[in-house]
Amino acid sequence: MIRPFNFSAGPATLPEEVLRHAAAEMLDWHGSGMSVMEMSHRGKEFLSIYENAEADFRELMAVPPHFKILFMQGGGLAENAIVPLNLSRGACADFVVSGSWSDKSQKEARKYCDVQIAASNQSSSHTGLPPPASWKIRRHASYVHVCTNETIHGVEFQELPDLKALGSDAPLVIDFSSHVASRPVNWSKVGLAFGGAQKNLGPAGVTLVVVREDLLGHALPACPSAFDYKTVADSQSMYNTPPTYAIYVAGLTFQWLKRQKEGEFEGIAAMEQRNIVKAQMLYDAIDHSQLYVNKINRDCRSRMNVPFFLRDESRNEAFLTGANARGLLQLKGHKSVGGMRASIYNAMPLAGVEALIGYMREFEQKKA
Repeated sequence: MIRPFNFSAGPATLPEEVLRHAAAEMLDWHGSGMSVMEMSHRGKEFLSIYENAEADFRELMAVPPHFKILFMQGGGLAENAIVPLNLSRGACADFVVSGSWSDKSQKEARKYCDVQIAASNQSSSHTGLPPPASWKIRRHASYVHVCTNETIHGVEFQELPDLKALGSDAPLVIDFSSHVASRPVNWSKVGLAFGGAQKNLGPAGVTLVVVREDLLGHALPACPSAFDYKTVADSQSMYNTPPTYAIYVAGLTFQWLKRQKEGEFEGIAAMEQRNIVKAQMLYDAIDHSQLYVNKINRDCRSRMNVPFFLRDESRNEAFLTGANARGLLQLKGHKSVGGMRASIYNAMPLAGVEALIGYMREFEQKKA
């Protein structure tokens, strides 16, 4: 039986191989007599799962040794508060608003520090990105926040900004929730990265935080202990009970990623090559259509989240009904934007994108 293709923006599709592996171990992990869900997070069984997951993620993403990898809870929305609680030092932080998620981030941070919008693409309805040379970064900003892929609007930074080249010593904070592990990260430009797992890494419930060691130990007095990055790092992400099963499935996903090959490429590099091909195929189909349109500037189109609109929006419901009948699921766009959205994360196979394109062409040829 062929599974439907799930284009949900998150929680999103997982590799079938990972799901089958987890299912096979549901009742008994490696002869322990326990499901991972039942294990003590301090027992040797789960500690081995955790340690392997951390090591695999570090290897996959080439995370330097002077960065700590934290497995936390609360998703990206919680990190919008946790980051300023840890990094703002009660001073100021600058934000680049490139869509809905970065806008949520700056609004939340205002509860904890002085926030300035260093740049925004709101005047273009979030269809482009303000060039870094135009950003107004304050000299004493504690950090600069960027959402490197906007899941709702489909805008992605193809390169990370170099704050030092802009004359700023502030650490760059990136929310890479919706494209983590889809491409390499240049860690020399980053102070902290965070992302919910539920788009590219695993199930909802665990959040990955990668933070440079020199940024630890500066939490505001009001910061809850469970959200203090230094406390979490010192406790190996086990100050409180971690989301054990979500970490386990994420660990299986990391192992799956390590096994991927594409020509001469392996791991994350292989995934990037696949993602480039998938995204280009879908954008080409949209651009050569008389019915569909993508409004994002071509130099910042997301490889992960592809929003598109029918020029005749009276056909939207018919399009979605036909898509569901063909096993092409969760294509309705976010309620704040409308239209359609195809999220084509790492686990979406090329066959899924090909099936979507085939259906789009078939639907376009039908009379309204």
